[in-house]
Amino acid sequence: MEKTLSSQDLMKIEDQYGAHNYHPLPAVLAKGEGVYVWDVEGKKYYDFLSAYSAVNQGHCHPRIINALKEQAETLTLTSRAFYNDKLGPYEKYMSAYFQYDKVLPINSGVEAVETALKLCRKWAYEKKGIPTNKAKILFASGNFHGRTLAVISASTDPSSTTGFGPYMPGYDVIPYNDLEKLEEALQQENVAGFIVEPIQGEAGVFVPDEGYLKKASELCKKYNALFIADEVQTGIARTGRLLATCGNCSCEKSCGHQPEVKPDILILGKALSGGVFPVSAVLANDDIMLCIKPGEHGSTFGGNPLACAVAIAALEVIKDEQLAENAMKLGQVFRSRMQSLVDKSDLVNLVRGKGLLNAIVINDTEDSSTAWDICVALKENGLLAKPTHGNIIRFAPPLVITEEEIHACCDIIETTILQFKK
Repeated sequence: MEKTLSSQDLMKIEDQYGAHNYHPLPAVLAKGEGVYVWDVEGKKYYDFLSAYSAVNQGHCHPRIINALKEQAETLTLTSRAFYNDKLGPYEKYMSAYFQYDKVLPINSGVEAVETALKLCRKWAYEKKGIPTNKAKILFASGNFHGRTLAVISASTDPSSTTGFGPYMPGYDVIPYNDLEKLEEALQQENVAGFIVEPIQGEAGVFVPDEGYLKKASELCKKYNALFIADEVQTGIARTGRLLATCGNCSCEKSCGHQPEVKPDILILGKALSGGVFPVSAVLANDDIMLCIKPGEHGSTFGGNPLACAVAIAALEVIKDEQLAENAMKLGQVFRSRMQSLVDKSDLVNLVRGKGLLNAIVINDTEDSSTAWDICVALKENGLLAKPTHGNIIRFAPPLVITEEEIHACCDIIETTILQFKK
């Protein structure tokens, strides 16, 4: 009989044979359902990371899994060398769902970001009249758009950039949440666009001031530059609305899907997949999207039938189960409970977020191990979360979580932190 491998066995194998480009929390997961995951020994946990918001619909949602199975048994890949019977209906569905003329299907989030950057440059040369090879794209400090060479060239995080130069030219980094600096930058020559995360997740769930996104969009329009929203992590109901750019207001109620801000280019990923199969997308209207011609951009797997079927099922679950509304409601509950913890604990000094994308800031320095140690303690108590930037813990459960479950998780977090000793 073959020996059953333990968590320790599996972590040693991964350490020996895998690249060391991640530092996972010591939990080896073998099963997931809804808001729960189980390790190989059978211990059950609440998942409060949701694969960085890729699993908004919960682990192994039956509707999404069924869509995957049915399509996998019929046709998985043709490449874009040919038409397939799923892509056109998917593109029509996406265009109507997000109210854009066109969608360009791709695979990972960072591929979608790079697609948007290429599209922005092409538009700048063809439509704005910027001289060839002179286009400049503005980025916000503290950004995280992925880890390709082109994207890290705009990063302000040394862990993303050190040792990977030379960097991509044509980028200008300005302060996040600073409209005055944005307008100054937009007045420079040859600015093609401004790309921004509506909420900076990897930076520690930084929420901009009320009205920032709306005004930033208006400034881009004023200076004829494209406003590009990277909603890979914040999109698909995570923040209590279908898109975080649907409204940048301080109200604590769901405002529906009528956007207060409509990006010129919208970037989606993660939860578009339901956590089942890599799917991302770039959406724009014809005057922008049709700047790219055949042969100028593509992907072997982009727009494959399997991805199309999965993405439609994932979006139908979001709508039918009212997951944006649930995220809005339970986000208020979570932040209220965490604010009570701030009042009780000397260790936690701030809670911030929107919907079910939230973080607590530990009263410690970024180079401290305290947040990591708390996450290890949370794991022991049955809840999985991950620190970012040393002193911040991000909490993002699947949006199918119930009010009873959110209170149970808050109890775990509160007990763990109040009993924690450095």
